[in-house]
Amino acid sequence: MTQAVFAQQNSTAKDLDWKLGVQAYTFKNFTFTEALEKIKSIDLNYVEAFPGQTIGNGIEGTMHYEMEANTRQQVKQLLESKGIELVAYGVVSGKNEQDWRNLFEFAKEMGVKVINSEPAQEDLDLVNKLAGEYGVTVGLHNHPKPSTYWHPDTVLEAMKGRENIRACADVGHWIRSGMNPVENLKKLEGHIASVHFKDLNENSSEAHDVPWGTGISDVQAMVNELKRQDFEGVISVEYEHNWDSSLPEIEKSVNYFKRISE
Repeated sequence: MTQAVFAQQNSTAKDLDWKLGVQAYTFKNFTFTEALEKIKSIDLNYVEAFPGQTIGNGIEGTMHYEMEANTRQQVKQLLESKGIELVAYGVVSGKNEQDWRNLFEFAKEMGVKVINSEPAQEDLDLVNKLAGEYGVTVGLHNHPKPSTYWHPDTVLEAMKGRENIRACADVGHWIRSGMNPVENLKKLEGHIASVHFKDLNENSSEAHDVPWGTGISDVQAMVNELKRQDFEGVISVEYEHNWDSSLPEIEKSVNYFKRISE
């Protein structure tokens, strides 16, 4: 075994600059402020916000990309006070060119690195152009079939000739669509901007989240594949079960992930 191969196989999440955080939809029954507090309580420093969550902490409005300038400033201060970085935003799509531009302006101002989205296919050229203009990557997200981007082949086709569009790999939704997440990660190698990470209780469209390492998703194999690819990007916990009391399960998941990715 060569030294280079040995080093690659022994890369750690820290070496690869993985940004493990939480998709705030995990805590959709709480305010954004409460979500940040929960995220910080399990020693994570990154969040993916979604449009519609009440902000809280005395700040009016929701985490929508059309929030006013003073609200954006208050949210920035809130994030700074909690020691959490807003690295991704989604899943969200614009309705027309001006709406898309508003979304990208928000992302750039807030320091968002990746907009996770499911744009209409006729909007892909526009989205790619704006992503380049604003310096923000777009990740095509795969809700389960029959959604537009449920299959990685469709995602790969949509990315052709569009250098600012990549994939947001939702590994749980692949299982719900009857596919193998490790094989799909391989298929998208070099094109993944962000990951919605999950472990599910069964191979079915009705499967739900369970603590990572206790389900059927082969978490170790997914981590190994991301390491093999030298993936560097955003990994969001998206836990959609036990909505009001999921934090202990998420903490178990995070601890397991950190242990097997070292």
